[in-house]
Amino acid sequence: MVDVGLNFWLTQWNWEPSIIIGTAVVLGLYLYAVGLLRKPYTLIEGVKQSQVISFWLGILVIFLALVSPIDEIGDRYLFSMHMVQHLLLTMIGPPLLLLGTPEVLLKPIIRNRLVFPVARVLTHPLMAFFLFNADFWLWHAPPLYNATLTNQNIHILEHVTFIVFAVIYWWPMFSPMTRDLPRLSLGGQVLYLFLGGMPIVALGAGLTFAAPLYAPYIHAPRVWGISPATDQQLGGLIMWVPGNIIYIVVVSILFIRWMQQQEAKQRAEEARQDVVEC
Repeated sequence: MVDVGLNFWLTQWNWEPSIIIGTAVVLGLYLYAVGLLRKPYTLIEGVKQSQVISFWLGILVIFLALVSPIDEIGDRYLFSMHMVQHLLLTMIGPPLLLLGTPEVLLKPIIRNRLVFPVARVLTHPLMAFFLFNADFWLWHAPPLYNATLTNQNIHILEHVTFIVFAVIYWWPMFSPMTRDLPRLSLGGQVLYLFLGGMPIVALGAGLTFAAPLYAPYIHAPRVWGISPATDQQLGGLIMWVPGNIIYIVVVSILFIRWMQQQEAKQRAEEARQDVVEC
C-alpha cells in the first residue's frame, strides 16, 4: 500500500518545464496585454480588475491540476483522482479564463478575416457541444485512456484538448465577444447547460456500474485501501455528482436571472399599456 501522507503531498509535485514555461508565458502575455507590465502599470481601458482576478484564478486552477500531487496520484494510483483533475481542467478553469478575458484583447484576433469564420463555426452552440463531449468520451475509451498513462506525449495532448474544447464549450455561456460571437440568451443558456450535462452524467453513471476497465489502475499499488472496483465507482460518481452539481448551480442562477428578466419585461409592457390608455 502506498503512503500518501503529508510528506507525499509536500514532495510529489510535477515540476514539468513545459507546464512552468507555458504558464509563465500565458500569464506574462496576459499581464502585458492588460497593462500591468507596462508603465504606468494600470489596467487599459475596457479591462476590469475582476476580470484579471478571474483569469488568475483560472490559470491557478489549471496549474494546480497539472503540477500538484493530484496529477501524480491520478496518473499512477487512482482513477478517481484523475477524474478530479479532469473536472478542474474542464469545468472550473476554462470558464474562469473566459470570464477573465476582456473583449478588447480578442477583437484584433477574432476579427481577422481568416480567423472569424473558423471561430464562428467552432463556437456555434451545436458544434461546441459536440466537440467537447466527443473529445471527453473519446479520451475515456479504455485503449486511449490507458495509452495516456504510458505515453507522456499522448497525455499532454489529452490535457490540451480538454482545455481547448472546454473553452469552446463554455463560449456560448461566457463569450467575451458580445457582438461578434455573442452569448446565448438566458433561456438558451439554461437549455444549453441542461442538455450539456447529460453526456458526462451518462459516462459517469456507466463507469460507476461497470467492472474495472483501466488496466493500469487494476495493477497499481493500492492507496488508502481502495480496490480497483471501488476506485472506478468513485471516479464515475465524481464525474456524475460533482460535475452535475456545477451544472445545476449554474442553471439555477441562470433560470432565476431569466425569470427576473421576464418579470421586468412584463412590468415594462404593463407600464407601456397604462401610458397608452391614459
